Amino acid sequence: MSATAARRVLLAAPRGYCAGVDRAVITVEKALEQYGSPIYVRKEIVHNKYVVQTLEKKGAIFVDETEEVPEGNIVVFSAHGVAPSVHDEAKAGKLATIDATCPLVTKVHKEALRFAEEDYDILLIGHEGHEEVIGTMGEAPERTHLVDGAEDVAKVQVRDESKVVWLSQTTLSVDETMQTVDALKQRFPLLTSPPSDDICYATQNRQVIIKQIAAEADLVVVVGSKNSSNSVRLVEVSLEAGAKDAHLVDFADEIDEAWLEGVATIGVTSGASVPEILVQGVLEWLAERGFGDVQTVTSVEEHLQFSLPKELRRDLRTEVGSAAAE
Repeated sequence: MSATAARRVLLAAPRGYCAGVDRAVITVEKALEQYGSPIYVRKEIVHNKYVVQTLEKKGAIFVDETEEVPEGNIVVFSAHGVAPSVHDEAKAGKLATIDATCPLVTKVHKEALRFAEEDYDILLIGHEGHEEVIGTMGEAPERTHLVDGAEDVAKVQVRDESKVVWLSQTTLSVDETMQTVDALKQRFPLLTSPPSDDICYATQNRQVIIKQIAAEADLVVVVGSKNSSNSVRLVEVSLEAGAKDAHLVDFADEIDEAWLEGVATIGVTSGASVPEILVQGVLEWLAERGFGDVQTVTSVEEHLQFSLPKELRRDLRTEVGSAAAE
């Protein structure tokens, strides 16, 4: 890097927590306050290592399967959603459930159910094995075909090419998803689209702003966990948009100083399940190495909020009512 090149950080806004993640994390915190420990959570409540570790310290117990929860306890379902069979397992185990599924994921579940009832074949664009995909496919397993990218399109077999609809995982790359949709439309000219876009607003917003930043960046640092689909996509989108280099880190101490060699402009963003404290840690780490000039680049402002799950709202209202009566 030349001696005259100014070092700067372009900080993406919006970044970090989306409304669905915020709701899910607060759900576990409020459940612990309301009912006490332990509160069991099926799978990671959101895909972020720091969030899971923090909630564990507060008394949350994370399990992989519903059957691991002792009878009579409370289990919270993660933001990614679950198949109807999981609700049945909880009922069989006499478990009280709190469903923290993101409302935007619930929307896709309802679409899958409705189109299945109308006898459509559902082409679900998503990544095999992802918890959200497993949950959505569970709504109508006999009608749903997973399409994991444009290369899968040729393999799809449907019963009636005039009754085919596409849906998608909410955390995908917008551009890649539309490439897959275009390939599906070529294969199935009568393909039906969902009533509204399935890819979540926050995923789209974070991709839009990092594209803008990446065009000017020598390096992009995305804060997020490796199992976070939307965080991984931000790295891919950055590279496609012109960033010379891009990396995903959970914490600032995972940044390799070698990445900074010859770098003048660093883009910083975070996935939709990442608390702001982790981004601030990265900014402090970079400032200590000469990147103290931080310029925020904003595309849109986000104001969406979701109410807490109905089961939790009911009990919180009851508690408030009891306290008022005393």
